[in-house]
Amino acid sequence: MRFEKPTGTQDFLPGTVEKWQFVEDKARDLCRRFNYREIRTPMFEQTELFERGVGETTDIVEKEMYTFIDKGERSMTLRPEGTAGVVRAYVQNKLYGEPDITKLYYMGPMFRYERPQAGRYRQFHQFGVEVFGTADPSIDAEVITLGYLFTKELGLSGVKVEINSVGTPAVRAAYRDRLLAFLMPMKDSLCSDCQSRMERNPLRVLDCKKDQDKFGGAPSILDSLDEECSTHFEKVKAYLDAMEVEYEVNPRLVRGLDYYTHTAFEFKAQGIGAIDTVGGGGRFNGLVGEIGGPDQPGIGFGIGMERIMLILEHQNIELNAVKPLDVYLVGLGEAADREITKILFKLRSEGFSAERDYLGRKMKAQMKSADRLQARYTAILGDDELARGEIALKSMETGEQRTVRLDDLAKELGL
Repeated sequence: MRFEKPTGTQDFLPGTVEKWQFVEDKARDLCRRFNYREIRTPMFEQTELFERGVGETTDIVEKEMYTFIDKGERSMTLRPEGTAGVVRAYVQNKLYGEPDITKLYYMGPMFRYERPQAGRYRQFHQFGVEVFGTADPSIDAEVITLGYLFTKELGLSGVKVEINSVGTPAVRAAYRDRLLAFLMPMKDSLCSDCQSRMERNPLRVLDCKKDQDKFGGAPSILDSLDEECSTHFEKVKAYLDAMEVEYEVNPRLVRGLDYYTHTAFEFKAQGIGAIDTVGGGGRFNGLVGEIGGPDQPGIGFGIGMERIMLILEHQNIELNAVKPLDVYLVGLGEAADREITKILFKLRSEGFSAERDYLGRKMKAQMKSADRLQARYTAILGDDELARGEIALKSMETGEQRTVRLDDLAKELGL
């Protein structure tokens, strides 16, 4: 019987994995510099957490969740996004009791049952950050800047930041009436998803890709902002200006999740197909309370790692992620072969990457193997050299070969 990977999933093979590790290491280093600490949450949680935390009117909850009943007759769901689980962990572990604000980041697989396409999978991976405990607009700008800098330091070009304010629940209620007045005359011409959203969450209509050309005259939510929301948004823009982060204000940007308040933003890149959003996020001031914690403001983003990898490939950006081997050891003779095993273990213990032949191949084939592994050096040991306590060391870049003492091999290789 032949088995194949499930639709919408991937096998990450050697050669590709190193590129992912390079990108993940960049994210971790950036979070270290911004003083964000890693959190790891379960890959499945109670279904109600996502229904309450993500929003019952979202496509994620309505159409895309992998939900199952476990042996205890509980409804569980593979996490479709990262924020709800992080908020649950923040509340359950009482991190809100710490004297400083809480700055966290996460990386890992998420799961959504949707049609696979370029950069979109049913098991996909996200890098995200979440900040709890402050409503200061400067942290909005910091979070946006962290995501933007992540794309820039990877060398991506053409990435732009779009920002908007989606106000407070009171602001959105007033805007909802204005938007419905605009949409109702065209209801019959809109797609079935838009017609359904009009009744439950009309702001989501503006997120539709099919009918986007019909919304040119739609009222802007920015015209409905109260003084508090307007002031907050202006300060966010001022902080971004101070850091010289280029951005565009997009009044139609509402994001696909129900929990956003005030600032909403997206990172977009051209040239990766119909879906150009790499990631995005926003402020979620009511979410901690909704999930059972104290009333604590929060903000965060999620970036799709598959989208990042797709842009890197599309823009022909070489990551140089596969590190060369330090040394490839060749043993010629039975005694030398035994000694090679000992030397190999010693070098690896001292921090070198080292390899040898395990297939009984002749020296020429072993040298080709060393070349394929991009070894910096090849160390060749015969029984005669072993008797003298020496080993031949060859630079694979220059072809220069010299004899060194066995005891000095690690020093000659250098780190």
